[in-house]
Amino acid sequence: MENDKEKNTAEFYERLKVELDNSNTWPAEYLYKFIMPSVNDNVETVEKAFDGMGAVIKTTKSKTGKFTSVSVDVTMNSADHVISKYIEVSTIEGIVSL
Repeated sequence: MENDKEKNTAEFYERLKVELDNSNTWPAEYLYKFIMPSVNDNVETVEKAFDGMGAVIKTTKSKTGKFTSVSVDVTMNSADHVISKYIEVSTIEGIVSL
């Protein structure tokens, strides 16, 4: 079952790469959106992933404070670069990419 999940993930990123390349001229502005539990250093981990890239990062906590949404507006050099950041932050427990 783990292999199916890995296969689906790989297929998703392959489709995303094609879509990104078809709709962008690189380098291009890209907006990442994430939702994650407001625990530990989740938001800080996302911020560190984009550190030194000139990213504009906005965070908003949910009404209950249990979740935080993070928007990252940043110039990326290629579709592969966009995907590598998604993979990098995917290790954060509970993070959802929108």
